[in-house]
Amino acid sequence: MQLPTRPLIAPLFAIALAAIAPHPLHAEVVQLQPQFNPDPIQLQGTSGGLQKSDCGRISEQPNQTLEIGQQFPYLRLRVESAGEPTLLIESPTGRFCVLADSTVGEQPEMSGLWTVGTYQIYIGDLAGGQHSYTLSITQNPN
Repeated sequence: MQLPTRPLIAPLFAIALAAIAPHPLHAEVVQLQPQFNPDPIQLQGTSGGLQKSDCGRISEQPNQTLEIGQQFPYLRLRVESAGEPTLLIESPTGRFCVLADSTVGEQPEMSGLWTVGTYQIYIGDLAGGQHSYTLSITQNPN
């Protein structure tokens, strides 16, 4: 007697989906203290996602998480990416959306005083695309 075979579509689909998922299940956590080295820190990932936000399309989970242990008088985050990148930061003091514009060379950046706390970083895309990005973090104002 031969048993009927069942197609393996659902399990294969789940494996294929996991293999092409552009974002990790958990954000990369970066702990920052003054005088970090190397400076700048450069992190890579994929921008955009399926989640609609006021800052373009983003992933459901943050791309990176910054844990700042001591206040930084100056810290700058800059995104370099194709497409129309955005930088969404959920911080202890509020939520900030930075769009690319001609004054920063079409690459979003945020700089200034950063207080102690946890910062969720989302790299989005206004047009809904997904592109490789580099997030640079520096404490050097030049």
